[in-house]
Amino acid sequence: MSAPTPTPPGSPGRGASTAFPVPDPASGPYALTAGPDGALWCTLVHAGAVARLDPDGRLTTYALDSPSCGPSLITAGPDGALWFTRARDHRIGRITTAGEARSYALPGDGPGPYGITAGPDGALWFTQLYADRIGRITEDGEVREFPLPVAGAFAGMITAGEDGALWFTLNQANAVGRITTDGDVTLHPLPTEGAAPVGICAGPDGALWFTEIGAGRIGRITPLGEIAEFPLADAACRPHAIAAGPDGRLWFTEWGSGRIGSITPAGQVGSYPLDPPGSEPHGLAFGPDSALYVALEHGAITRVPGGS
Repeated sequence: MSAPTPTPPGSPGRGASTAFPVPDPASGPYALTAGPDGALWCTLVHAGAVARLDPDGRLTTYALDSPSCGPSLITAGPDGALWFTRARDHRIGRITTAGEARSYALPGDGPGPYGITAGPDGALWFTQLYADRIGRITEDGEVREFPLPVAGAFAGMITAGEDGALWFTLNQANAVGRITTDGDVTLHPLPTEGAAPVGICAGPDGALWFTEIGAGRIGRITPLGEIAEFPLADAACRPHAIAAGPDGRLWFTEWGSGRIGSITPAGQVGSYPLDPPGSEPHGLAFGPDSALYVALEHGAITRVPGGS
């Protein structure tokens, strides 16, 4: 891994938002998570790098050992480091808050790890796009895999539920899945054909909330498997990632429309433009300052105070 590359603090954008450009606009800011160090961490999917945005607005990039590794989703681990998937070279990466990185190879032929989250058992759990398996990796790099009962499912993002299980989306199987820490899998088919779920998170109401990128809807599923769907104003907005906010709402990116949206647990929906238009928002996360941070594939991270 090369030495970190610092970038000057970001400049104010339209309204109350602030844009923090990455050094190379083509690097593709993709996923975000809040780190244990009070910073935001972002994958740069096209550059083979991970970026850190500190509370003062200074952005530092850490090049990984392969520029084509495709760092995708990222999460804070129980060990105080950041863990991320490398979808293009089929590895799980780990980077400390000091920028020291390493990675672990996965078994099989091109599984394509994608979603990742910390589990209630102290391990990291991840999805595999091409292998129809859910994976588990310990802090020491020990990998275990659990097969899914469906082929060609294209497992997407994954999150820990309040019920002690892991919940994940199955984009091509049009379902939401649940796996226990013992590896027992349950699938819940979605009522809308072609919904193509992607993002998922635990909500403040004890349910799981997910995006339906193919249907332009937000979904909600209870731990018992009861599903509700909420249509968005723009059916072609392609909702992607979703996160629970400190205001009690669920916030999501609208990749197709270049906007962010929100939904209350009661189903009240809002939509808000981002600057610039067509910025292709992907990941989002709330920082320790309660602001919403959004990764824009066009080459920046934007901060929206209070998620409003």
